[in-house]
Amino acid sequence: MGFVKTAAEVARIEAAIGAPRFGGAQMLAVEFLVDPEFVAAILPPPLEPVAEPRMRAMVGRWQSNCVGDFAGGTVYVTCAHEGLEGEYNVAQYMDGDAPTIFGRDVFGEPKKMATATLRARGEEMRGTIARGGVQLITLEAELTRENGPFEATRESYNIKSRPAADGHGLEEDAILTRAHYEIRGRVSREGEGRIALVGTVHDPLEEIPIREVLRATYFEGDLSATVEVAARIPAEVFAPYHHGRNDDWSALASAS
Repeated sequence: MGFVKTAAEVARIEAAIGAPRFGGAQMLAVEFLVDPEFVAAILPPPLEPVAEPRMRAMVGRWQSNCVGDFAGGTVYVTCAHEGLEGEYNVAQYMDGDAPTIFGRDVFGEPKKMATATLRARGEEMRGTIARGGVQLITLEAELTRENGPFEATRESYNIKSRPAADGHGLEEDAILTRAHYEIRGRVSREGEGRIALVGTVHDPLEEIPIREVLRATYFEGDLSATVEVAARIPAEVFAPYHHGRNDDWSALASAS
């Protein structure tokens, strides 16, 4: 407790920050292809496109050792950094302030507050993300194939950045982070999927050019993560991407 933590409290807090775990995960995802030109346009350097212009939208819910229970969703694009393939979080939404703050501060994730739903009826599942009265993401799936338990790893790329105090540019160079996930799946299903994306001035998801839906997947299990700094990006290079990952403050004026 207190505004200034003791050494023991700092050690306890940093243990949670350094080894976040997300248990009891339930995650529905739809994978799809887009135009390669779109992928090249939205990936900030030094991230690079891979051969297949693949993206994925996911809605899920989790328990954790660091931010409580939460639900949310993410739109990813497959990419690589120095030959290591992973996914870059294009847009991300959470239903609570703790997972939002933790993800932004530690991982550099572009998290925003939203509401998430995930429902199942037999082999059918539906997940949604809504923000500001707009249903941004709708995922529907018919999960007819059981794949059974599995273990896997996954890399996730995000970028920490903050605007300059005077409003011009960024305060310092941006930081590319790489999160390594260890995944233990108890349930794994796949089948046919459908996806609908709707955009607003703050969340331009309608700009994503979906060309072909590949499949839907569903996962139940546990994830643990470690995060490291992978690179630094000059402030002037990342500034346009930074503003694209945040709300458009100029569109929120309520007084002249």
